[in-house]
Amino acid sequence: MTDSPTPASPVVDVLCVGAGFSGLYAAYQAREHGWTFAGFEAAADVGGTWFLNTYPGARCDVESVYYSYSFSEELQKEWTWSERFAPQEEILRYINHVADRFDLRRYFRFGTKVVAANWLPAEKLWEVTLDSGATRRGRYLLAASGGLSTPKDVDVPGLENFAGLTVSTSRWNVSLDDLAGKRVAVIGTGSSGVQCIPLIAEVAEHLTVFQRTANYVFPARNRPLPPEVVDDIKSRYPEIRQECRYSPGGIPDRPVTDRAFDVSDEERRRRYEAAYERSGFLGVGAEFADLLFDLDANQTAADFFRGKIHEIVHDDRTATLLEPHFPLGAKRSCFGTGYYETFNRPNVSLVSLREEPITTMTADSIVTEAGSYEVDAVVLAIGFDAFTGPLFGLNVTAPGHGRLQDAWRDGVRTYLGLLTAGFPNFFMVAGPQSPALASNVVLTIEQAVDWIAGLITHARAEGHEVIETTTEGQDDWVDITEWTVNQTLYATTDSWYRGSNVAGKPSTFMGYVGGVGRYRRICEEIARRGYPGVALDSSAVAKGIGRIDTEVDG
Repeated sequence: MTDSPTPASPVVDVLCVGAGFSGLYAAYQAREHGWTFAGFEAAADVGGTWFLNTYPGARCDVESVYYSYSFSEELQKEWTWSERFAPQEEILRYINHVADRFDLRRYFRFGTKVVAANWLPAEKLWEVTLDSGATRRGRYLLAASGGLSTPKDVDVPGLENFAGLTVSTSRWNVSLDDLAGKRVAVIGTGSSGVQCIPLIAEVAEHLTVFQRTANYVFPARNRPLPPEVVDDIKSRYPEIRQECRYSPGGIPDRPVTDRAFDVSDEERRRRYEAAYERSGFLGVGAEFADLLFDLDANQTAADFFRGKIHEIVHDDRTATLLEPHFPLGAKRSCFGTGYYETFNRPNVSLVSLREEPITTMTADSIVTEAGSYEVDAVVLAIGFDAFTGPLFGLNVTAPGHGRLQDAWRDGVRTYLGLLTAGFPNFFMVAGPQSPALASNVVLTIEQAVDWIAGLITHARAEGHEVIETTTEGQDDWVDITEWTVNQTLYATTDSWYRGSNVAGKPSTFMGYVGGVGRYRRICEEIARRGYPGVALDSSAVAKGIGRIDTEVDG
């Protein structure tokens, strides 16, 4: 593999956008296959999400020992995680270590944004345009741009009137000291809000939390990892990773087969208490097999959780406002440290935007339908234009189909979340309609890159230059993803999973929720069958995916 193409030989095999977990592993695999590779990253260095999201309290919600690469046994043995849930700084150190250890930085140009990507059918090449005006060409275009890398547009009325400090959790550029002694407003109570609110409350003169939707916030139960636990995991990493690859969520499974009403009320309560203490994604929401499929069963877990809020929060009205009113697990649960306890502080108050929406802002206040709140600083924890936002930002265009956002005007349509019809040799890593939104995403990234590399290898071995999904193959996968989500309580709730947090965004569920293990088996079967639903040089092996096992892992 060459560092970069020379002027006399400008075409590379793989053009890649992004240098986070996806882009780095793509560069590693390209080198392993002997392919030339040119990567572009808008940020100043590697890390992706973990380079950009530096807000106070930022950390992973998947346990660190699993939220990491599995492709190198040496890497697994030499890196030691310090906590159950690693903070942003530690995850970024890990990504930097990987980039240095495998000499991957040299394949990327940093501080460089891809502003357009055009398919050139006559040349069978992709041409990307950079923000400098320069162009680069390659045979395959890989979007490793992340699912949560494009902040949603600010939709706070009158924010332009505000004269104080404004900062976004997704592009944090101040310190906690800058908020010390100030009257601070945090708008939004998703994962980033949940993580930063307790820390801001410790330094602010007063903190007002503006909540749009109350979420389930479980105690993270974060703790240092004892050396003996780390040693045990390292000694069993190969078998643990294999279990993760075929589990529902990409973490070691805790399989349960009994249902919520198979046990007595007392036994159910006892098990919920133990699960609450255990916490994590194998906590309360995974205690019974039917909690994500049966609304009455789910209600037992949701009621238990709402009771916990009232046990913690002293003021009954505040506790009631903090109660979530959608099925537990239908949106990604949050994990926090001292979140609900923060609302017992005398310098913290809660405003429900359901009861009193923001109407405007002045130079020093937030005005709602019910009153005015004087503030010196505003923290926007309003989330992301998930999955499609990063892809649309590339302005990917193919003749006859226009831009990707035009092709998806009525909703996302993909094949396995990896390809999309009409855009040849264009691949998405952990894209929409893949398991990425409901899984340990690092494992999903590795599986996606491996499968894409296998497909490219197959096509090249057969003498084919152009890879694309057929419309029939894509339709089959869309049907599978929609059928799968409709078996679950995910289908009952609006969230960023459906793009409902972004005005005007078509409602499409952004993930495959049948389980990462089942998804892997589907992908493996498709590869064994010669890639049905994929056309090589416009000659499809089979028009659609055909019959395949699509039950939901539960």
